Amino acid sequence: MRIARIDLHHLVLPLAEPFAISGGVMRERRSLIVALHDDEGHTGWGESPPFELPFYSEETLAGAEHLLREVLIPRVRGREFPSVEAFDAALRVGVRGNHFARSGLETAYWDLEAHRRGIGLSTLLAERAGAPAAAMIQCGVALGIPADRSPSSLARSIESALREGYRRVKIKVAPGWDDVPVEAATDALKGTGIPLTVDANGAYEWPIHQANLHRMDQAGLLYIEQPLAPDELLAHTELSQTLKTPICVDETLRDARAAQEIAALDGPKVWNLKVHRMGGLTEALRVYSIGRSFGARLWAGTMPESGLGSQAAIALAALPGFVYPSDVEPSARWYGAGRDVIELTMSPAGRMAVPATSIANLLDRERLAAALRD
Repeated sequence: MRIARIDLHHLVLPLAEPFAISGGVMRERRSLIVALHDDEGHTGWGESPPFELPFYSEETLAGAEHLLREVLIPRVRGREFPSVEAFDAALRVGVRGNHFARSGLETAYWDLEAHRRGIGLSTLLAERAGAPAAAMIQCGVALGIPADRSPSSLARSIESALREGYRRVKIKVAPGWDDVPVEAATDALKGTGIPLTVDANGAYEWPIHQANLHRMDQAGLLYIEQPLAPDELLAHTELSQTLKTPICVDETLRDARAAQEIAALDGPKVWNLKVHRMGGLTEALRVYSIGRSFGARLWAGTMPESGLGSQAAIALAALPGFVYPSDVEPSARWYGAGRDVIELTMSPAGRMAVPATSIANLLDRERLAAALRD
């Protein structure tokens, strides 16, 4: 399969409402869209979704665009690759990190193969994993810090999520915004059977904030996601062996090397697999294999991406071992109805269908054209 042409576009999707985490606020989703074309008229699509500022990771949108235009795209354009593993390896030579930039091309290559074969990404992943893919995945809601920092605003958001059918509620927390929102969320979920999780995006320090974390440990949470900084691997391990509530790693789980270290240390056993944070689906499958051997409980996270970029997460979440609801949500939740380039929908039972076709067959071309900023 020869890569005959590569297109790179800016995608801009205004958010229906601002989304705040411990590190920053997002008001629109800006990302990079990659299209790979072969010599036979097939196209594969991918998304590179780092944020504009480095509050989630060191990588930024401008940096990813520069690397794609000046290094990665020229490196693979016009070349022929025998497999997706060979394509992934070519993107890594002389490039340390830069997972989001690599993931845009890498996931597009997977989708190009899916388009050539007339199948979906989930079928390709299932073949590599040697396990069947599910036809549906469960969805959980991720709620940001309310603009007014009001527990009543948070409770209303949770009540709305329950009416829509979500199977798990996640709230963002940070020092100074933890006891109150956890209590409000616990009260809102009482008697529903829907689990509550919290996500700190690395906002706490151990042992400085151990009192905060010990209080959350008493709240009956399903897990505490990324309480400490991404490079705090030993501290996350200590925390996982100290608290009764399971610890979930997100930003810490950068690649297969980090996954192996977590397993060797007998560290946290809840893993958030984010395809684009790990550099693409090839690396995500390596992490998946290590996690399965380690006995980790897996789920799929998002940045969030557009409906285009979310196809990789949906396909991954369809594999066995993904036991918790994913963060993939209906498009209307993030962008409003009728705006996403691939409209993601959820059933009243909180489930999302896993597409059986490639991204090219799912794209709304008019919406895509309206959202591109080239």
